[in-house]
Amino acid sequence: MTHPAHPALWLSGYIPDLPTPFDEADNLDLAAFARLCERQIEAGVSTIVVGETAGEASTLTPAEHEAIVRAAVEIARGRVRIIVGAGSNSTSQAIELTRRAEAAGADAVLSVVPYYNNPMQAGIYAHFRAIAVSTSLPIILHDVPSRTIRELSDDTLARLAKSAQFIGLRDASGDITRPLRLRPNLPPGFRLLSGEDVTALAFIANGGDGCISMVSNVAPDLCQAILSNCRQGRLQSARYLQSRLEPLTAALARESPAALKYALCLLGFMSPATRLPIVELADADKAEVASAIAAIGDEDIACPVENWHGRLLTEAAASSYRRFE
Repeated sequence: MTHPAHPALWLSGYIPDLPTPFDEADNLDLAAFARLCERQIEAGVSTIVVGETAGEASTLTPAEHEAIVRAAVEIARGRVRIIVGAGSNSTSQAIELTRRAEAAGADAVLSVVPYYNNPMQAGIYAHFRAIAVSTSLPIILHDVPSRTIRELSDDTLARLAKSAQFIGLRDASGDITRPLRLRPNLPPGFRLLSGEDVTALAFIANGGDGCISMVSNVAPDLCQAILSNCRQGRLQSARYLQSRLEPLTAALARESPAALKYALCLLGFMSPATRLPIVELADADKAEVASAIAAIGDEDIACPVENWHGRLLTEAAASSYRRFE
């Protein structure tokens, strides 16, 4: 576990929200998980997220969740930071998940606004403060109103950010102007990350620090190139690269994490297996994902160990073109 002197400085760029691989017997596939981690480390990311939205956290047992965290920490060996999804609509359960993540060696936790309960802002504030009291880990707040109904208001965020333990926000509200509005009311080191690939570039261009991303699981190098161009003021180049990802981004957003897992299966990294209530993609959706990957045109996105998946991708892409003719 690594706690730098300025903990928020590493929290930037495209940060992959890793899926949790399962084998044919519905057990954790830690070998596939290791491949996913190593690929992101080789791509130069500063951080990876595990046990969160893409990781089907709600279907993992406490023991499985802890096993994924420990595996990520052991694989990383300090080369990248490990952020662990530790949110719940029960404050006591969120505290338990947070404590388990800390014991397993996590560097920070990602904690979502309580969903389903529909709490008032005072309750949201008290929820996050209770979690902070329970741990020494840095906390990244997760605002995703489409899933939680209640948003994390700007005022509540500003109140929480007064504590140095709250180091950033994953903003999946879709409001690309939010960084401009929030910056004057937040500490200088507080990080603002998009939680949506669709709006990530605009969010970053408006002062955001990066994106906790689904699509970077598939094309990490392309995402890093988008970020680099944006930070150097080459917005036209960044927009062009972003446009290459748009079909894949749209396909992943509609049926994630099933679409993400299928994409990574085509590239040879993992099985597409999900857990109920998530089911396998329909054939038309599979064809769309395959077509979107083929359109990227990057030869180095496939797993070099599983070359047979390259043939599968070619066949699936050809099938998709026939469907849309």
